[in-house]
Amino acid sequence: MDLAASSGSFDGAVSYTRLGLKGSLHMVVRELFHKAHWASVRAIFGLLALSLTATACTDADTERLANTLESETRVSGAETIDLGPMPPAGYAWVIFGADTVVAEVAATADERAQGLMYRDEVPDGTGMIFVFQDNQPRSFWMANTYVALDIAYMDPSYRIVDIIAMEPLVTDSYPSDAPAMFALEVRQGWFQEQGIAVGTQANIVFGVQGR
Repeated sequence: MDLAASSGSFDGAVSYTRLGLKGSLHMVVRELFHKAHWASVRAIFGLLALSLTATACTDADTERLANTLESETRVSGAETIDLGPMPPAGYAWVIFGADTVVAEVAATADERAQGLMYRDEVPDGTGMIFVFQDNQPRSFWMANTYVALDIAYMDPSYRIVDIIAMEPLVTDSYPSDAPAMFALEVRQGWFQEQGIAVGTQANIVFGVQGR
């Protein structure tokens, strides 16, 4: 410890000698204790003030963070689309804006060959999505198919490149006008009723075993 800082000045130290050694020591000790005491008090109050300031800053920061998170939550909530549970295995949701087709998935050669044959009906909002491994011209026919259907050929991005109306039991082929990687069959007339046409972009959510 610096002596000057402890006694206040050199003159103060000289005055202690006039009281004798014992008195001087007593005065020095008492003054040192006094100064140390108030230094400690000042330090304590300084720490307390710093703590209160830090607490105030922390509270303010917390409030700002809470307001930010609340605002972000509101924005995120407004933009979040809850699709609910995933489709079951073997099915897919083919989504056209507000309209969704719950489609069976035909991903193997046997499933694609069978298609919607021997069905008595294809209810609105249902159908079959045919999944291929590459993008090339496609062709379908209606052998053993009892329900009039529309087929929408789609490219790898799920954009419709062609829509064709297909009649029951016709064995002539219905080729696509452009390469396709997917094909969606629904009840005939459903696409027109929903305003879905060539160029419409779909989103497809496949079930666990889908593509």
